[in-house]
Amino acid sequence: MDKNTATGFVLIFFLMLGWFYFTMPSEEQLAQQRQEQALQDSLARIEQNQQDSLDQLDEAEAEEEERSEPSISEDVDDVPEVRGLFANSPVSEQTEIEVTTPLYTVTFTNRGAGPSSFLLNQYNTWDGRPVQLIDDTTRSAYNIGFLSTENYNVETQNILFRQVTQGNSINIASGEQREVRYELELEDGREVIITYLLNGNNYEIDVDVQFSGLQDYVIGGDVDFGWTAPLNFTEKDPTQDALETAAYVYAGGELEKFKLDEAGRNETTINGNIDWVATKTKFFTQLIKPLSQTDAALLTGEVTGAIDNQNTDHRYTSSIRTNLDDQGSTSFRLYLGPLKYREVTKVDEHAYDMVDVGWSWLRWFSDPFVRWMVIPFFEFMSRFTANYGIIIIVFASLVKLVLSPLTYKSYKSMAAMGELQPQMKEIQEKYKDNPQKQQKATMDLYRKNKVNPLGGCLPNLLQFPILITLWRYFQNSIQIRQEEFLWAGDLSAPDYILNLPFEIPFLGDQIAGFVLLMTAAMMVQSKLTGGMSGGGGSSPMAGQMKVLQYIFPVMLLFIFNNFAAGLSLYYLIFNVLSIIQQFFIKRSLHGDKDGKEVAKA
Repeated sequence: MDKNTATGFVLIFFLMLGWFYFTMPSEEQLAQQRQEQALQDSLARIEQNQQDSLDQLDEAEAEEEERSEPSISEDVDDVPEVRGLFANSPVSEQTEIEVTTPLYTVTFTNRGAGPSSFLLNQYNTWDGRPVQLIDDTTRSAYNIGFLSTENYNVETQNILFRQVTQGNSINIASGEQREVRYELELEDGREVIITYLLNGNNYEIDVDVQFSGLQDYVIGGDVDFGWTAPLNFTEKDPTQDALETAAYVYAGGELEKFKLDEAGRNETTINGNIDWVATKTKFFTQLIKPLSQTDAALLTGEVTGAIDNQNTDHRYTSSIRTNLDDQGSTSFRLYLGPLKYREVTKVDEHAYDMVDVGWSWLRWFSDPFVRWMVIPFFEFMSRFTANYGIIIIVFASLVKLVLSPLTYKSYKSMAAMGELQPQMKEIQEKYKDNPQKQQKATMDLYRKNKVNPLGGCLPNLLQFPILITLWRYFQNSIQIRQEEFLWAGDLSAPDYILNLPFEIPFLGDQIAGFVLLMTAAMMVQSKLTGGMSGGGGSSPMAGQMKVLQYIFPVMLLFIFNNFAAGLSLYYLIFNVLSIIQQFFIKRSLHGDKDGKEVAKA
């Protein structure tokens, strides 16, 4: 690493520190925020007290009515009021049916005729509980909404359907398919039929909706089908989960992400034919792919507090407006499960685009690199070992081997620049009062010795797309989630081993193990690189380089400390291999130099 490159990294680091410092709220702002929050809490308590008083009055009136009217089911009292034709549902009790497959256990409810619970059998939360995708389990997470000719906004989540499928439990073995069906019988023989087709081999569920005799009742023949329940967070650090939580729509060959950056509520509508919509957390998603003609998609988001506050609620919904055909039918394919490449791409080849594998301007490289090289390699290696720490080590070694020709050119160029340092110093002394002659003499020196001053930087720049892609991918890959290696209990989370009695700004009060080792390895590598580039000696430049070779690794300690352990492990192995490679290259270059001197003698 030359002086300019090192100086650039230091400037970037201090710019980042400055940005964090100036964007942090002041003590006055924090105090004002606390006052505003206290005021909001007080208003909320007043509203709640008023509501409680109204509820008590309503209860008193209801008790008075019960003395003169027949009692009805308590379940029906809980159902919000439905008006018009759909207010005449003959069902008065809520029922449930549990369907178990090798991959998940889903509970369907007749309140809304859909899934109210979805447990993943092969995935656990950070504290060992099965992953429950659905936050609100009181009714169906999916809703069908439309505007009726009676000018009522009908929402099926508020309606009790009749469960047609018999029993309260179904077991589906691998390779089997079963149906769960609901009906809503209305007057004049009209009805709504919702049928779910479940498969024991994957996380996909096909849903068919039939509005029999109701085509003229639905204005425009358009219905909205969407997910209305928030997705539960599953990781130990809810802030990291929150950063990756958002709603998505894929239409017109482009993926659009909808995410709120501050507290509040907002929504966006995308018109036209929609390929699919989805909501996701860091590692899990629910996706709706229409199998009928569509008009638009609606994404909504609601954030109750600061993004980095673990008590903040993040509620994202996604829905599709679709057209009923001549028979009053429409259908969808649902996916509820992990963001695993082979699983989600069965639903749509672009569904994995929701996983962050690189910055937007680099996706042209990151996407094919991850899909065609990284994921297949991990899948292939998993046939031989279940230890993903070992797989990461092998992968880092392979990447280092592939990049070794570029590294060799970089180190060789740096060594050549180091040998020219005495002559460059002479030129600087000779033409210290004439910068133009100094620059011309320096370029002549490079040309005479066939040295490219950018030769040490360009090979490293060519490596950056790979390093940046892996930096993003290892933080968001479900392949290493909850995989253990040495002291790291989860390679997708930080491997903290030191608890500090105080908090360091931008670092925290804990230090990760692999990050410490990575920092130490980078210091050794920087010192070795400085020696190869002529950084030794007692010149002012040598002193600056000696300081910089320790500053840059410390910068990375701050940056990487709260990232995934798998990422730090990868860079640790990569740097250790770089040290070994530099050691042998240095010996080789010195050997060549000694051989040339002997030949001249």
